[in-house]
Amino acid sequence: MKSLEEIRKYHVDEHVGFALPNPLEELPHSYAAWISIVKNLPDLIENGELRAEVEKLPPISIDGLSGHRQQRLARLVLGYITMAYVWYKGDEDVRKVLPSNIAIPYCALSEKLGLPPILLYADCVLANWKKIDPKGPMSYENMDVLFSFPGGDCTKAFFLTSLLVEIEAAKAIKNIPSMYKALEDKDQHALQEALLHIISCLHNAKEEFEKIRGRLDPDQFFNVLRIYLSGWKGNPQLPDGLLYEGVSDKPEMFAGGSAAQSSIFQCFDVLLGIKQSAGEPSAAAFLQEMRTYMPPAHQKFLQSLESGLSVREFVLSKNVDSLTKAYNESVQAMVSLRNYHLEIVTSYILNPANRQSKKTAPSKETSEVEAKGTGGTNVMNFLKNVRGTTEEALLKVD
Repeated sequence: MKSLEEIRKYHVDEHVGFALPNPLEELPHSYAAWISIVKNLPDLIENGELRAEVEKLPPISIDGLSGHRQQRLARLVLGYITMAYVWYKGDEDVRKVLPSNIAIPYCALSEKLGLPPILLYADCVLANWKKIDPKGPMSYENMDVLFSFPGGDCTKAFFLTSLLVEIEAAKAIKNIPSMYKALEDKDQHALQEALLHIISCLHNAKEEFEKIRGRLDPDQFFNVLRIYLSGWKGNPQLPDGLLYEGVSDKPEMFAGGSAAQSSIFQCFDVLLGIKQSAGEPSAAAFLQEMRTYMPPAHQKFLQSLESGLSVREFVLSKNVDSLTKAYNESVQAMVSLRNYHLEIVTSYILNPANRQSKKTAPSKETSEVEAKGTGGTNVMNFLKNVRGTTEEALLKVD
């Protein structure tokens, strides 16, 4: 990673990181039927018309989609439609079969992009944004999502806050070439400067993350939006997975969109030598699995970083207090973000689930779903394990 030009080859941008720069908002006219449904999704669900509209869609080939951004927009559109079709109004009425008129183009397009056919973080967060004033800043007030699920502003609050956290953290990416040059030159001062920049970016990311409380209502998130982010792997409501009609004779299992699918925090783990693979086996395996839910170019970027020189080993070999302090503060900034993530999960998943269970006697399946994140894992156990492994990376100071 000797230059920003080399980093860009992995579809990583020095301004928006792993997000798709300037996503398109419209598809060619031949895909108007898809766009019509996705733009009216909340109303179609509320009026009980969504499934009928999807079922009467004509089969449309993906051959008319040219270029990466058109393909990403079409994948986002089909992902939204699929989630709405399967989960519908968020009750027990769950569909186990995705009709061939959606399943065939969705699977073909997903295969082309190297992604599973389900709505992912790479879709709903990284490729689902626009500026209201194109010349204005990348700020929450001047941005919006391309499409929404039921729940009013809930979609914007959750997806855009996630994106802005990602972008703040990703501002450290432009320092990667200088970090590796410092390691090659054995320049501890330059490495220390790069670490200080990472600390600043991670602190800014946490500040952005903290704004979610003023934007997103916990009960609205838990009872409405979260339903449409759920996958069909480890989900008792779809124990066998989802059948993609016309594509496969057997149901397929895929995890739903999850923050574990974000490349930026796995990127910092790699850069700082935080060995999540040495943590609790199920958490390590889940993180590794979530890499397969990232765009292939981003997976290769992480692999490339893993084959590079080790910041941690260099810091250990120098044993200089100021450098060790800068390294530990970088790791501590990651711990702090992961601590806050645990707080948010408590506020937005555990507390609403407890409130709900007091109102009703939930079924066993409902209780199991509530204990899990949208990625299909026990979210608190997973996050605590990841935080613990991060804390273990802190170096002892004499």
